[in-house]
Amino acid sequence: MKKLVIAVVGLLCFAPAAFADNWGFGLRLGAGQNDPKDLKEGYDEAFDYGYSSKELDKGYGIFGLEGLYEFDLADETNKVGVKLGVDFYGENEVELKNSPIIPNVKGTENTYAFPVTVYYKKDNGIEKWSWFAGAGLTLLKTELETKIDGFGKETDSKTKVFPHITAGAEYRFSQLFALGLDLKYNISAKAKKGDDTLSDRSGFSAALTGRFYF
Repeated sequence: MKKLVIAVVGLLCFAPAAFADNWGFGLRLGAGQNDPKDLKEGYDEAFDYGYSSKELDKGYGIFGLEGLYEFDLADETNKVGVKLGVDFYGENEVELKNSPIIPNVKGTENTYAFPVTVYYKKDNGIEKWSWFAGAGLTLLKTELETKIDGFGKETDSKTKVFPHITAGAEYRFSQLFALGLDLKYNISAKAKKGDDTLSDRSGFSAALTGRFYF
């Protein structure tokens, strides 16, 4: 995966200057499926362990950045693009309190990812809709921090590589700016450490994306 990322970065950095108008930068804001399995199990079993107060917050939001380069094929309408991004997933948190025999516990999961995508784009020009579809690999990094009153904190982390597929459409308002909808499906995006599931971002996500071309 590291070699793939280096190759993509090199490709983006050394593309011919003659095609400079095919560069792009995007901002994404959306939401996706999220299954904090271990935190949810702790929440569901809290009363069995004597806790009288419990809270579970699931973070479905996604904020992302991307850099891209698009190669013209036979004409400017048909393109093949490569993009490298970073996604920040919403935080998952569980808090268990007020047990007469067990200390208060707080668990927090933070996850981010680096997707690399190759895609085909049908570019219909300015003031028209264009569509695209592609696939790639995502490098996901997750950390689960557990704080126990009187016993300090413990952090577990895990890195996971998984495939994804994507499709979407955008409306090109001008030569500079387009606004569109991105759909994505993460395949087997479950990060496990032993028997513990630190994060599971498998499934669908959707995001509103603004792209600037130059």
